[in-house]
Amino acid sequence: MSEYSVFPSDSDAYDISTVDLSDDRYEVKQSAIRNKYTVRDGAGNVVLRGKQKMFKLKEEFPFVTGDGDDAFSVKAGGVIDIGGSYAIVDSGTGEEVVVLDEDYSLFVENWTIRDPETGEALATIKSKSKPMAALRHLISVANLVPNKYEIFDADGGHVGDIEGKFSLRDAYTVTIDDASDVPKEAVVAAACILDALENQ
Repeated sequence: MSEYSVFPSDSDAYDISTVDLSDDRYEVKQSAIRNKYTVRDGAGNVVLRGKQKMFKLKEEFPFVTGDGDDAFSVKAGGVIDIGGSYAIVDSGTGEEVVVLDEDYSLFVENWTIRDPETGEALATIKSKSKPMAALRHLISVANLVPNKYEIFDADGGHVGDIEGKFSLRDAYTVTIDDASDVPKEAVVAAACILDALENQ
């Protein structure tokens, strides 16, 4: 995770065929049902809904569009995924689009978004506060404080943020300053996954 590869010139290769996320800001909110999420664009329109399938041996997060059509699924790579990986699978093509690679640590929460075939790093998501990340794993009450993450491109440059909000249910604002440099669908899905995993 410490090395970054050059982002491919054709960023369309990491688009998901079933959705078009053209905004640079999205709101991710958890519903009253555990690990169920709604994603809205800047105009307040629902663009994605996701829900973790419960009681499954492998974790799975299927997403649908605002119209209820299958969009993509995020599937765990192993039965127990501490320091594991999660593949985003396009529901329209059945192909893996990117892989979310978790770097599990008590002191910092890092994720790398990778090319599924070459393993090249496309972007990273890092917790902004190492002390708070550590407290979340050690003291459950620390989860009441919203977490904040920073998004970097393949060269280590800042491209966006995931900002938690104080709310009865977990809520995040995902902002991508340079929309052309990172796969937005992967970043939005990662915001949901990060929250779901924190609450396990």
